Amino acid sequence: MTAQTAQEMFEAGVDFITSGNHIFDKREFKGYLDETQRVIRPANYPPTVPGRGSGTFQADGVTVGVLNVMGRTFMPVVDDPFRCADALVADLAALTPVILVDVHAEATSEKVALGRFLDGRVSCVYGTHTHVQTADEHVLPGGTAYLSDVGMTGPSEGVIGMEAGPVLERFLSGMSERFNVQKTGPKQFCAAVVEIDRTTGKASSIKRIFQRNLP
Repeated sequence: MTAQTAQEMFEAGVDFITSGNHIFDKREFKGYLDETQRVIRPANYPPTVPGRGSGTFQADGVTVGVLNVMGRTFMPVVDDPFRCADALVADLAALTPVILVDVHAEATSEKVALGRFLDGRVSCVYGTHTHVQTADEHVLPGGTAYLSDVGMTGPSEGVIGMEAGPVLERFLSGMSERFNVQKTGPKQFCAAVVEIDRTTGKASSIKRIFQRNLP
């Protein structure tokens, strides 16, 4: 992410951006994280790093709270996402009943556990990071919509959005190669639509969207 790409997304109609373990890859983006209210990084990074881990935006007259946490299984070392989410969800609940939680994590079990942990306290828990959309969308007993991974929007060819050659070389030789985004071939669009009661914050439905072979 760069300030330019973030602005392009906002101009295209995006309201708010969450992130994950690559948020600090572009050194020049760190300052932007302290300036913007519309891009957040995982909240369980150390408190001294740039940016913030939660925020709100307005949509159709409703205040929407957003929390971003990162898992710890096969991921960079960060604080406990359960304890972090517990504290920040309470803060967001004082502002609005409509709360979305992005769990950026590798392990499905960790995402499912966080969904159960937050069931009834947030409107939706959705996973990111693996680039592969899961087919387990449902509404938990407490009224929280859940999806283990929303999936990836981008090039369908290559390896999870990257050119296949360097990725294969790393697996075959164990030597690190620079990865580049796959720029040719068909694209895909992954998303999820959640219906939420604006008064109670409870979800009534969640629907996956996966469009393939886009130009």
